[in-house]
Amino acid sequence: MDRVKQDTSVELSRSLGLWSALALVIGTVIGSGIFFKQASVLQLTGSTSLALLAWLLGGLITLADGLTLSEIGAQIPHTGGLYQYMNHIYGKFWGFMSGWMQVIVYAPAIVGSIAGYLGLLMVNFFGISSAWKAPIAILAITLIATLNMLQNRYGATFAIVTTICKLIPIVAIVVFGLFFGHQSGIGETLGSVHQSMGNFGVAVLATIFAYDGWILITNLGGEIKNPERLLPLAIILGISIIILLYLGVTYGIFRSMSAQRIDQLGENATAYFATNAFGVWGGRLINIGIMISILGALNGKIMSFPRIYYAMAHEHQLPFSQWLGRLHRQTQTPVNATLALLGLSAAMILTVDTDRLSELCIFVMYSFYIAAFVGVFILRRRHAGGPKLFRTPGYPVVPLFAILGTGFVVVSELFSDFAGALTSMLVIALGIPLYAYLKRYYRGKDDHEVL
Repeated sequence: MDRVKQDTSVELSRSLGLWSALALVIGTVIGSGIFFKQASVLQLTGSTSLALLAWLLGGLITLADGLTLSEIGAQIPHTGGLYQYMNHIYGKFWGFMSGWMQVIVYAPAIVGSIAGYLGLLMVNFFGISSAWKAPIAILAITLIATLNMLQNRYGATFAIVTTICKLIPIVAIVVFGLFFGHQSGIGETLGSVHQSMGNFGVAVLATIFAYDGWILITNLGGEIKNPERLLPLAIILGISIIILLYLGVTYGIFRSMSAQRIDQLGENATAYFATNAFGVWGGRLINIGIMISILGALNGKIMSFPRIYYAMAHEHQLPFSQWLGRLHRQTQTPVNATLALLGLSAAMILTVDTDRLSELCIFVMYSFYIAAFVGVFILRRRHAGGPKLFRTPGYPVVPLFAILGTGFVVVSELFSDFAGALTSMLVIALGIPLYAYLKRYYRGKDDHEVL
């Protein structure tokens, strides 16, 4: 079997190596969640042992997802990730449907949400007026977007630097907890009763969301060297490292504080731990590390999301496709697509609740993840007897575990936020007439040009 073909004119320069890809996986996933979710997961499970188990199970589900999608990524190593996978496995209509929600709502909402949280942390850190939250958020995404309009090696370098910087507070927490933690909460249960205590499934769901974001590296599949080998390697190594780091941070905090104290402090547990362990200045340095961590996550998303706009534009599946589908002549990057994401994200920061918008997309996005995982079985049957690229270990058990784990997210969202799930499906439905219109409008049009 030859790997799935695509017009090579859509592809960008393959200049990203393993370290860049690995930094983008780790940097895009690790934002603020691991620093603030220990208390909420503990409250949901009712004990530190079950909380650690929830983090482990969420990580194993994510690893199964990565192992499964790596097989598809090795066969379809093109710019656009999930959009391309749906295109090649199910046809252009389903490719469009999977990309439409991402480009019009999910991508700008996610970027706006993370930038807004960064703005909130910065105004609190510097003690300035909350009125600066939105301007700081927009300034942050503008600077990162500008960096990513240069050659992709600049964004990749920024990903490596911020990933190293964000590992410093994480390693500090792990080391202190392992060797100097003296108020061990390991094995403790909470004496107080929470309304949601004992809901282990919801706790696992919370950890799965903290692991989310690794799939965005597949949007850069057309820019990774030797993607048949390096893309699966970056995904699997990246997720494995993240699991170890998440478990290490959680264990370190549990070793250093009692379960009751973590429960009382809530989202402030990590900040209290940092100040108590490293002093006032040490605590501030940890907070700076957290803000750098969020900048790294923003960079990964701003680097990867425009590739979906770009790939869809080359299939004539977006308005202004000829503009969105152009590469800058000097930098060979999708500058116009990046500007489109920047504009939509800034508009959302100023006008809507980006957190809520990104939550509305979860049901549909994870449904497409399931369809992609099912695609492993389809591709194996479609190309039986072909050359072996990367193969998912433990097939078919691992893909089935990925489908069941992601299905748990979809069903949970349906029951916990039915109105949100319905809203996201309506947004998807709005794309159907647009798809039909664009298909007629672009029939016979010329291909895109380079600026």
